[in-house]
This record gives sequence, C-alpha cells and structure tokens, in this order.
Amino acid sequence: MMTDAPATLFVIVGGAGDLTGRKLLPAIARIVEDKNWHETFHVLAVGRAVKDDETYREWARKSLMLAGLSAETVRAWCDTSIYYASNAEESGGWAAVAGKVAAIEAKHGLPGNRAIYLAVPPRAFPTVIEAVGQVGLNKSPGFTRLVIEKPFGKSLESAGRLNEVVHRWFEESQVYRIDHYLGKETVQNLLVFRFANALFESAWNRSLVRSVEITVGEHLGLETRAGYYDQAGAFRDMIQNHVSQVLTLVAMEPPVKLDADSIRDEKVKVLRSILPIAVEDVVYGQYAGGVIEDETVPGYLEEPGVAEGSTTETSVSLRLHIDNWRWQGVPFYLRTGKRFPERLTQIVVRFREPPVALFEVAGSEVNSDAIVITLQPNEGFELHFDVKAPAEDMRLETVPLDFRYAEEFRALPDAYETLLEDIVIGDQTLFVRSDEVEAAWGLYQPILDNPPMPEPYAAGTWGPPSSQKLPHATGDAWWEDSGD
Repeated sequence: MMTDAPATLFVIVGGAGDLTGRKLLPAIARIVEDKNWHETFHVLAVGRAVKDDETYREWARKSLMLAGLSAETVRAWCDTSIYYASNAEESGGWAAVAGKVAAIEAKHGLPGNRAIYLAVPPRAFPTVIEAVGQVGLNKSPGFTRLVIEKPFGKSLESAGRLNEVVHRWFEESQVYRIDHYLGKETVQNLLVFRFANALFESAWNRSLVRSVEITVGEHLGLETRAGYYDQAGAFRDMIQNHVSQVLTLVAMEPPVKLDADSIRDEKVKVLRSILPIAVEDVVYGQYAGGVIEDETVPGYLEEPGVAEGSTTETSVSLRLHIDNWRWQGVPFYLRTGKRFPERLTQIVVRFREPPVALFEVAGSEVNSDAIVITLQPNEGFELHFDVKAPAEDMRLETVPLDFRYAEEFRALPDAYETLLEDIVIGDQTLFVRSDEVEAAWGLYQPILDNPPMPEPYAAGTWGPPSSQKLPHATGDAWWEDSGD
C-alpha cells in the first residue's frame, strides 16, 4: 500500500553497530516495502571503520537476510538506497559526512529532509551532537530531526547537561528521544482502552481501583551488555524510562486533544504528582545462579565483564503513590529484573471488593476483580471476575474474559517500525520530551543517591523474597502470588 511521506535521508550514526544491524535496518526495510517508499527513502550509515558503499551494502544485505527479509526486498531497495561515510578524522571528519549528505540529496533530488539517528553509546551523544551542529547538518532546506536512544543521561544533572547540548543546536520540536517500549501497539492501545471505553474509564480511579502493578521482566541475563549494564543497573536501565513511561500512560488524565504535546503534558503531570519515594519502599536484588527453562545459568557476579564484588542491582521492586485527585491512596507497585522466570511486560489493575460480603458463606470467598494488560509476549487484555461454580452451593470461582491481538489481527509490527515511521512523518506523540526526562530523573534521583544494598535472588525467580513485603504491607500480592 502506498503511504505519502516526505522524501527523506536517514542518517544513522553508528551505522555498522549491533542496534543498526538487528533492529534499525530491518525495520526501515520493512517500512519501505510496506509503504512503497523505495524511491523516496534513503539511508546513509556513518561509522568509524573505513568502508565504501558496496562493502557496507554487503554487510547490510547479510543483516537484512538474517532478519528474515526476502532477497527480493533486499535487492529492490538496499542496493540502490544505502550509502556509507566514515567520520574518522583521516577521512575528513564530519565535514566529509556533510559533503556526502549533500551529494546523496543532489543525486536523488531530495528536498533536504534529514533524520539523524544516534545509534552510538550514550557517552558519545554530546560529541556527535556538537559535530553535527558545527558542520551545519542541523539545518537544511527541509526538516532535520535528531533521534536519541535511551538512556538520556545517567542522573538528573547529566540529563540536564545533555539537554543543554541538544538545545544549543536543535529546537525541541526537532528532537525525538526514543523509548522503543512506546512503539509497541499494546502500549499505544492503552490510550484507546482507557479513553474510548466509558466502561473502563469510569472505573479508573481511587473509588474503585485498589492497586496497580507494573512488571517488566526479562528471563535473559547480561548477554554482551556487561560493560554498560554494570555501570547502569536495573533502575537506570528500566525503571527511569520504560517502566515509568508505562506508568504515566496508565495514570494520566484525558488529554485535551489527541496530539503530541497534549498527551505529553499529561504524562509530565503524573511524574510531578508522585510523592517522594521512601527508601524502605524500594528493594534491590542481584541474581545468583539458578535454573531457567531447565538450563543452569550463572549468577551475576560470574558473568563475563562484571566487576569483582559488583553491587549493581539486576532487579528493582518499589511502591509509590500519586498525590492527585484520581489516585490518592492507591498504591502503585513497579518491578523489573533480569533472570526472572519469563519474559513479561504486564499491567495489573485490581479493583476493590464489594462493600458487603454477601457470598462469604460455605467457604466461598470474593476475590478482587482485575484487568490484566499484557504488553509482551502474547499481547492482549484479560478481565478477571467471579462467577458461581456450577453444581456447587455457593462457591465462587475467578475466570478470565480475554482478548489476544494474535487471534484477532495480523502479527503486530516491531516497535521500531512504528517509531521510525513516526519520525519521518513528524509525529512526536510516542517520544519523550525534555521536561519529561528531567521530571523522571528528579523523582528517582534521591534513590539513586542513596541506594539500598541488593539482596540475592535465585535465577528463575521473581526477585528477592523481601520484595514481597511491598504489596503485603497494603494487603496485596504480586499477581503470580495472588492465586487469581
């Protein structure tokens, strides 16, 4: 299907890296194929290795084939629309990159629309942004958009400094801070689920909601990320961005309009309404050895590249409260970790029990109704409610009423496909604004300044046993322990 979009040159800094090969090039190729953008969408990869166009195209072909794209798709676009430029000093540095950009735009008659994607380590962000600005790539006859991967800073202070560098060369309207969780269809559907269905929105408040739980779990360990992760930890890697982004969409008020700034305004209000988090409401964990899917796996301290005696946390569980009219008194539980029993991103909204216990007779028990929203894998929604078990006096049983995307629609697109298309068309709704970044860092900085010591937990479990105390203190339990 043909979708109109402005002719664009997509400049990937770090163009021969792992992110580019695994995610960006396959996502771009699928968009080009699905939207028929073969003639209007071109890629310039920028890197340190000295390669010519054809050498880089061969690498790109292999990456695209490994990602499952057809040979026909690769030939139709890759061989004619991908270019390479080195930013090594001996090759002319960023002035040479700017020259290559101008040459490609002239060759294909492009109007000067550019998206500059920083697929480089976070420590390189300021240097690259300064270089891009100094050679004038931040300005063009068309649009110029700067795309920055997370993490955006590693503290409130560093995020503020990075924002200063960004705004020295780019207007906020040009900046796309990417969090790939927001590109998932099920995350986006939270807005539809809440605001298009009066049944749910009318119950989405302190009068009927008892608690909210958000879990982002990974069953994998470090893989090849020890160099980054041992410096960052689970809090910076997940809580400050992915988990908090989901939290704001769950808790936000209806926006005045369905546009980027209106939605992002409401997300910032949520972050600014969260009460200071007490250190006793935060539990850090670090995985020890264990068994996952019948495979024995090493503990964190035994992973290659981890510093001896490291106290980096691999799981975080915390409780917070939002001090506003809608959520006053409702506990929110956030949890993330590596080497959990399964890969899972899930939201559980529990409702209050009926005010009068009419059915607590003959051993029956009324359970809290709950909405379970699964963002990955097996994306979908479940409504759990009580029914009378057949042929019993009055025994209640909790059953789910569910919907699964895979059963109703085609396979969901990769999150990067959604986000990259939004960059080209100029939709900032799913991208993080500067004040939102700093509000999140400001909320969590006291914990990062005075972190608890991580407690060990066996690989294949949901974190340290003491993390259970957070929901137990308010009469709740994590979903897998609730018996629902």
